[in-house]
Amino acid sequence: MEQGKYSVGLDIGTTKIVAIIGKENEYGKIEILGIGRSKSLGVHRGVVNNITQTIKSIQQAVEEAEINSGLKIGSVVVGIAGQHIRSLQHSDYITRADAEEVINEDDLDRLCNQVYKLVMLPGEEIIHVLPQEYKVDGQAEIKEPIGMYGGRLEANFHVVVGQVSSIKNVGRCIKSAGLDLGKITLEPLASSDAVLSQEEKEAGVALIDIGGGTTDLAIFKDGIIRHTAVIPFGGGVITDDIKEGCSIIEKQAELLKIKFGSAWPGENKDNEIVSIPGLRGREPKEISLKNLSKIIHARVVEIIEQVYVEIKNYGHEEQKKKLIAGIVLTGGGSQLKHLKQLVEYITGMDTRIGYPNEHLAGDSDEEVASPLYATAVGLLMNAVKNSSKEVVTQKAEAHEEMAYAEHDEFKSGTKVQKRERKSVFDKWSEKLKDFLDNAE
Repeated sequence: MEQGKYSVGLDIGTTKIVAIIGKENEYGKIEILGIGRSKSLGVHRGVVNNITQTIKSIQQAVEEAEINSGLKIGSVVVGIAGQHIRSLQHSDYITRADAEEVINEDDLDRLCNQVYKLVMLPGEEIIHVLPQEYKVDGQAEIKEPIGMYGGRLEANFHVVVGQVSSIKNVGRCIKSAGLDLGKITLEPLASSDAVLSQEEKEAGVALIDIGGGTTDLAIFKDGIIRHTAVIPFGGGVITDDIKEGCSIIEKQAELLKIKFGSAWPGENKDNEIVSIPGLRGREPKEISLKNLSKIIHARVVEIIEQVYVEIKNYGHEEQKKKLIAGIVLTGGGSQLKHLKQLVEYITGMDTRIGYPNEHLAGDSDEEVASPLYATAVGLLMNAVKNSSKEVVTQKAEAHEEMAYAEHDEFKSGTKVQKRERKSVFDKWSEKLKDFLDNAE
């Protein structure tokens, strides 16, 4: 199978790295062809802090996916998260030279490029510029201004900003692992593609993706992204607390959390005890499950409260901005027992666990439909969307070439070149690629 027929998403997480190969089937669903995962050793709280280890982990995951699928991986779509990510709201406008001409894509590009020139803090760069609503000559709440008349085009933007060095480090790891960097996407956006329905995005929903090192938040309302945030705590901090609180090693703490952990201390009886083998030649350790869930509860409450502060900052308490669909939890951390009930108790919002199975073909492996793989599946969907866009563009261009060839004007050399509209983000990806190519 040629590389064009399948796509690859690569999720570089704090606890695991997942490479997932798939293609779109005839029903528009994603068919998983192969998956590889490895322990992530060089990433801390979503940020690469050991290039060599990360390259090794990426190569391991990629190799496993290649063996599983029998395919060769070339270009990948990668997710970016980490505590350096922040977002801001920004409004900007352009005045058009001729109000008698309809607004076209060039006008939108010009407006986006203007936002792109915003002065950021030293060492920061804009990752995404996401238009929310447009205004044309003062007329508000326009979703698609193309084709309208107007002199002044205005828009509200959701701007996602990250640290240049962290983004370049991710790019360097991909390149050194022998892969091509197709595109970089913000991880909460990828997860939301995988687990949220269009109705939820319209009604208003907060997606909370609890990973190993970070908790990512994406808020949608009226089908438009309104707020994103990355909180530098995740499941790893809970494991650390168990390790310290029960004086055991990390491996045991992680197993305890997965097997016996609960976010709700009330349900464990005082006499429920689990015995853990001691280290070489030492007595086994007895740990009370009530104590275990108290430790977990304290940290989970802290994480949820931080996320809830972000939801309030967005303005959830205002009637117009109310998130009717409530909260969707995803990521490995969302599998913690009774977490859904605790989130509902703290926030008072309807909550469900998000599984990325809606967009997967029916015969997909059950394992892939776990919240653990939400980001990886979202990145794969992004990669598939990109490759199908390229195919459509190529077909359109081929079709146009034929039309021109048949037309007499073609001979007189008055061919007008059709330009594929690139988003600001695609241009940014290209800029990053050039930088990495030159930084040998």
